Amino acid sequence: MASSKIEWTDATWNPVTGCSKFSIGCINCYAERMALRLQSMGVANYKNGFDVTLHHDCLATPLSWKSPKMVFVNSMSDIFHEDIPLEFIKKIFVTISLAKQHTFQLLTKRAERLQELQEHLPWPKNLWMGVTVEHSDYMHRVDILRSAPAHIKFLSLEPLLSPIHGLDLSEISWVIVGGESGPSARGMDIDWVRDIRDQCIAADTPFFFKQWGGTNKKKAGRELDGKVWDQWPKNMVLS
Repeated sequence: MASSKIEWTDATWNPVTGCSKFSIGCINCYAERMALRLQSMGVANYKNGFDVTLHHDCLATPLSWKSPKMVFVNSMSDIFHEDIPLEFIKKIFVTISLAKQHTFQLLTKRAERLQELQEHLPWPKNLWMGVTVEHSDYMHRVDILRSAPAHIKFLSLEPLLSPIHGLDLSEISWVIVGGESGPSARGMDIDWVRDIRDQCIAADTPFFFKQWGGTNKKKAGRELDGKVWDQWPKNMVLS
């Protein structure tokens, strides 16, 4: 198990590593930087650097974790990347179905492939499905997500690179917002964040503010207007 410093999860599970750039949020990809660093250190799972690599030996890993955890799946890839076969995605979903003690968070920018494959996959209640919407140009991903048969559907507006007005939050259980971090981080306007927070309040949708980001994200902190926003989905308790 890899414990996580990501504020909205407990652990990460990477049955796939590697990805390719898909939209403007990918330009300064943290996972690519990390994968190349791990490759240079000789870490076996990253011998291919940031090329898409399937790790069959990791498929059953969460079944051995006894205490319940919030698990972010493929933090070092995108589960709906075009180079990941449907049969392998099915195996990931089967593990999620079997590991009922955990809650699994899946996140993709490739909403179109999610839509294409969703009818071929099981959708247990311990699986949360999200899409990244880093810019207003990608708001169509929210509409695609709405059709997914997931128990909880969430948005990650990170790295937030533009204002996003007029969000339709119907059937959306949770919204995460965060700024870009790292050496080439692009800036995020406070008014963009406030507007999304206010849209969430108006729609009664939980709002989670992850970070301001920047070159020193720890120093920049997580407060918005003097408050830490750590709201979670209201229907997150499984029946």
